[in-house]
Amino acid sequence: MGVFAGSVPWFTMMILHKKSALLMKVDDTLAVFHTHAVAGLLGGVLTGLLATPELLEIESPVPGLRGAFYGGGARQLGKQLAGAAFVVAWNVVVTSLILLAIGLVVPLRMPDDQLMIGDDAAHGEEAYALWGDGEKFDATRHHDAARGGGGGGMMDRDGSADQRMSGMGARGVTIQL
Repeated sequence: MGVFAGSVPWFTMMILHKKSALLMKVDDTLAVFHTHAVAGLLGGVLTGLLATPELLEIESPVPGLRGAFYGGGARQLGKQLAGAAFVVAWNVVVTSLILLAIGLVVPLRMPDDQLMIGDDAAHGEEAYALWGDGEKFDATRHHDAARGGGGGGMMDRDGSADQRMSGMGARGVTIQL
């Protein structure tokens, strides 16, 4: 189970996500879908397949349960899949209600002009600052930052690095697999 729990969510996040037209439309910068939905569903399915009778005697008040690979047939696997379906339905309904309520108070989406520059740049933050991972600062691409944030002349050495580089927008490393 451990090999699958680490490798399958990684595969869906790093390989499948980049090849699936549906997954590429989803804004999931923290890979929440892969780390929770894929890994959780995988854990449930593997439990339905690999649950040993000894462990189920400890965990379940229902006697005689076992995974499909231990002679339990589809009974335990069906329970695991029904539980996963309930969790998915519950999350869709409750999350939708929460988002509808929040949407009545504040907008849930940034204006298109801010989206074009990127939400990292609009917020002045970096999601993954991987400087030193092969990326070099290119002063020709970030003219304002190299001039000290648009003030002209030499860089102001009294300001913080964030202040000196505030004019360059989002930055980081994109890793192509």
